[in-house]
Amino acid sequence: MLKLSSRLLNCSCPVVRSFKGTLVKPSAPLYHRNISYSDVTMSSKSRMAKRIEGGGNNVWVEFGRLTAEHNALNLGQGFPNFSPPEYVKDSLCQAVKSDNVLLNQYTRSYGHPRLVNALAKTFSPLHSREIDAMEEIMVSIGAYESLFCSMQGLVNPGDEVIIIEPFFDCYEPMVKVAGGIPVFIPLRPTKSEGVVTSDDWKLDPAELASKFSDKTKAIIVNTPHNPTGKIFTRDELTMIADLCKKHDVVVIADEVYEWLVYKGHQHTRIATLPDMWERTVTIGSAGKTFSVTGWKLGWSIGPKDLIHALRTVHQNCTYTCPTPIQEAVAIGFERETPLIGKPECYFNELPAELEPKRKKMAKFLSEVGMVPTIPEGGYFMMADYSKLNVQMDEKSDEPKDFQFVKWLTKNKKLSAIPPSAFYSAEHKHLASNFIRFCFIKTDETLEKAEKIIKDWKATLA
Repeated sequence: MLKLSSRLLNCSCPVVRSFKGTLVKPSAPLYHRNISYSDVTMSSKSRMAKRIEGGGNNVWVEFGRLTAEHNALNLGQGFPNFSPPEYVKDSLCQAVKSDNVLLNQYTRSYGHPRLVNALAKTFSPLHSREIDAMEEIMVSIGAYESLFCSMQGLVNPGDEVIIIEPFFDCYEPMVKVAGGIPVFIPLRPTKSEGVVTSDDWKLDPAELASKFSDKTKAIIVNTPHNPTGKIFTRDELTMIADLCKKHDVVVIADEVYEWLVYKGHQHTRIATLPDMWERTVTIGSAGKTFSVTGWKLGWSIGPKDLIHALRTVHQNCTYTCPTPIQEAVAIGFERETPLIGKPECYFNELPAELEPKRKKMAKFLSEVGMVPTIPEGGYFMMADYSKLNVQMDEKSDEPKDFQFVKWLTKNKKLSAIPPSAFYSAEHKHLASNFIRFCFIKTDETLEKAEKIIKDWKATLA
């Protein structure tokens, strides 16, 4: 954001010159005001690029600020408030302090050799093929950058990209910045009474087929899904895959929650379906895998030609990723890969640890009158609050779920996320009765949330 010189911010001079030379008289001394674009006449050349206009609103910033202002318990943002495995932290410390001085210097642009080799060793058997560590993997600054490079590297202006709603909120702006056209299709809840699970959120096959055309370049498939927790079944993925093959469409498979799968369910990688490797970029996350979201490290896996497109963007964007973090994540995979399928593997320990937290949250949300969607994977829980007697401003342009989360944060000191932020303008009404909570929190945090809910319930009696 373009800012005035700092020497003017503390100036009490009643007149300053605008960027076009016009004299501007502020209504109050400058040191009493926050200077913004509206305070001065801006040259059109000083404005943000048109392709990013409208992308300034951010649900995480808005509700993070609201949570802090009201000192509310944060069950909104999706990060653990407990420690990752000790050996993961120790690996990072060891990398930084290593006698190998190169571990604190730039490493290979497309991925630290030790890490891409570890990723290839982990994911080759899971894909039933030998993955080329040097040609078919790219390491990125979080899964976020992998998504960005996918859009910038593969989408041309005018290309259509199908987005399944609700969606992680960066999908839409990333498609638009690449010049693409988002085409939306919602998962629709098919059940509202009794025990509702994420499997009850379905795509309509005919509606999905109608979204594909000769203009469709890609579809983003997020499984396990944020925010519903849905794990797409093999049959559902086959339906999507058949349409992709029919229309020659690329799949951007956002599988960052791949290890967070609960008992009785199985994650299927769409790239493993017949003839789908050639048209799929699969995205993963160290933050989700090892509970280190602040490390911001991700990767893309796919055929050489697709990965080359992502690499071309990456090498002209961030170029490389932090070497010691890549070294530490590599050590993590080297430790856990031989244990895959065993109870002592962290990839199994974490969902086992989260299952009772999921149960606790579902119970206390139900007790206050909400109808939770029990997730099959991930660590978010959608809940229908429509049965609660909370008055909303029906005349307001603000979505009902935004109003409800603000009320809950201000009046009950419990914060969440309004899921209409994860829908297109056309479909925001589908989320008006829902709220999203995160349960990858300490037992102490969830017990505080439970007390808030129970105290609230007492006032409703």
